[in-house]
Amino acid sequence: MRTATVTRNTLETRITVTLDLDGSGQAKLQTGVPFLDHMLDQVARHGLVDLDIHAEGDLHIDAHHTVEDIGITLGQAFARAIGDKKGIRRYGHAYVPLDEALSRVVIDLSGRPGLTYAVEYTRAAIGQFDVDLFSEFFHGFVNHAMVTLHVDNLRGVNAHHQAETIFKAFGRALRMACEIDERLGGATPSTKGTLSA
Repeated sequence: MRTATVTRNTLETRITVTLDLDGSGQAKLQTGVPFLDHMLDQVARHGLVDLDIHAEGDLHIDAHHTVEDIGITLGQAFARAIGDKKGIRRYGHAYVPLDEALSRVVIDLSGRPGLTYAVEYTRAAIGQFDVDLFSEFFHGFVNHAMVTLHVDNLRGVNAHHQAETIFKAFGRALRMACEIDERLGGATPSTKGTLSA
């Protein structure tokens, strides 16, 4: 079973993430940040992963610590759940449109953290959510999941649509990369023989 539960407690946040990479797209999300819940639900549904995330953070200050630490904790849970990576496809990619918006996400479960994030939102906030925090979320995720991630919003006018295409594409790309490739026969998809740093 490719599952993991990670709890992260700091003076700023208290977060528990349970992740099942071979789920059916179910999500139980209580982050205290409604728009982030909406985006994480997209990851679960389109990535066919089950996510259970409970977070309490210093939202009286702002959402920065909560959003970043959820990315960190989700990355840690992913690293545990994916295990030794034998037999996986390793690479995943997806283009996802929503009306006028189009985003591309490409991931490599390389064992090396790296993020290229090319997104220019058309406004600074979606409701009460500061769109700068999405970059913090993805940085937290890649640094602890040990993956290489490229996120590109290719076009878009509506900032909600831009964000939604990114998270849907992230879920789809993650799903592809985590799939078992029967042709590999359980081998590690790397000429090095390992997918670690």
